[in-house]
Amino acid sequence: MHLDVVDLRNFYYRTQLGRAAQRAVRDRLTGLWPAAEVTGQTVVGFGFAAPLLRPYLEPARRVIGLMPAEQGVMPWPAAQPNVSVLCDETRWPLETGIADRIVLLHALEVSDRPDALLAECWRVLGPGGRAMLIVPNRSGLWAPRETTPFGSGRPYSLGQLDIEARRAGFSPERHAAALLIPPSPRRFWLGPAGMWEKLGGRISGVLSAGVILLELSKQLQTPRRTGLGAAVRRPLSVLEGTPAPVAGRLGRESPAEPKPAGPARERHFVAFPAHVSAPETGGGA
Repeated sequence: MHLDVVDLRNFYYRTQLGRAAQRAVRDRLTGLWPAAEVTGQTVVGFGFAAPLLRPYLEPARRVIGLMPAEQGVMPWPAAQPNVSVLCDETRWPLETGIADRIVLLHALEVSDRPDALLAECWRVLGPGGRAMLIVPNRSGLWAPRETTPFGSGRPYSLGQLDIEARRAGFSPERHAAALLIPPSPRRFWLGPAGMWEKLGGRISGVLSAGVILLELSKQLQTPRRTGLGAAVRRPLSVLEGTPAPVAGRLGRESPAEPKPAGPARERHFVAFPAHVSAPETGGGA
């Protein structure tokens, strides 16, 4: 079940807990994908990835925020040209292979067809491109709390997310965790939130983190050579200006027979008996 765009906006932009969550996940994302790495690239966000895309607005060639129709759309970014687009969940209005980076937030876990959603990601992502899946952690503290957006949908473990990505044809590259603070609006937790996130970056915090980040790549295998290209392993001798070898008996190669340089001339021979001498020429009777 998709979340409503109004509820997502209110959480991330109008509550202290939402702003802390936005900052924690965005900092983890930019730690994996620094803004300098996306210079001149096309960055696409799907779901409600707008809170994470702002660092890429300036260096990227193009930033597109796709929001599913079941969720709704809002104009973004504020006081700037709008880049948000309302679209179908599994039919994005983008050309095949146009994206260099794709970020999914509040998308996969609430989708009714996660396999079709990942297939659409595969189509839009260019060869060698990267995608970042951000989903609620099944064993984290945020998934059981329905008072936050991370308590909706199907949470994932790292192993489940890895299998889902490989099934769609992606190659998992690396993973990270974010939201190590409890989902509480109390100042006792929100104050040192930055310290907890930095500490979680140095140790394995996947078990207690609120969200999992899994980076994927799209790798295309080089097609294997078949047919004539694989059978002919050396250039044809006719291209080198030399006669091609002629196959002899039992498959052995034998050199080609030389041909006369000029046109062939017919020669006639007359046989005479041993006791008869050949007639003399040049004399008269």
